[in-house]
Amino acid sequence: MSAFVRRVVLDRRTVPSFDEYPFSLPGVRELTELELHPRVTFIVGENGSGKSTLLEAIATEWGFNPEGGTKNFNFATRSSHSSLNEHLRLVKSMDKPRDGFFLRAESFFNVATNIENLDREFSFGPPVIDSYGGVSLHEQSHGESFFALMLHRFGGNGFYVLDEPEAALSPNRQLAMIARLHELVRARSQFVIATHSPLLMSYPDAWIYQIGDDGYELVDYEETAHYRLTRTFLENPDTYLDMLLD
Repeated sequence: MSAFVRRVVLDRRTVPSFDEYPFSLPGVRELTELELHPRVTFIVGENGSGKSTLLEAIATEWGFNPEGGTKNFNFATRSSHSSLNEHLRLVKSMDKPRDGFFLRAESFFNVATNIENLDREFSFGPPVIDSYGGVSLHEQSHGESFFALMLHRFGGNGFYVLDEPEAALSPNRQLAMIARLHELVRARSQFVIATHSPLLMSYPDAWIYQIGDDGYELVDYEETAHYRLTRTFLENPDTYLDMLLD
């Protein structure tokens, strides 16, 4: 399949100042253009590197609600998204997805609340929650609601932007997410995912962009800082704990 979004381009000529937020973040300051994998692209980096800010801008420029949801969601609990999307251009293919969603872990509670509010209003159609498994997302654990979203709401042939989807998932659920991700990829979906999880980023046939002080580097899974640190810690936790707790 061809990518729904081929590249993300920053119009650097319109940026007011690279010394000001969000343009001072490494993931924005060093960005010119970023080619996306037609199936799965991971954006990884330390806290404060700008990966979530970039994903929010991609999602907003696509037309998703900045706090999460689909193009049909139109709510704002608190206007906190940056102006980065105003300087981004998404290079799209001729293919148009039938589905799409922006999962922003830190504001998914607000999406769940908006769904309940919509279902309190009169409608000739079925309840919105039916598309999410039929059970209130607030009546499930955070992890269960995340997984219900991927299992029931994501229908394939879609463009999905996920910001730290592992935030509420146990290791077992993260592995289950990889299996569901693969099902959706085989159903012609494209994902852009910001994550800290070495489990999720193990998904094969994906591109991993690691953000450092000098910008983006396309790396293999075993070259990511997340993989190397996790592996060395698990191989010898006592050494790390002695250093940390001494």
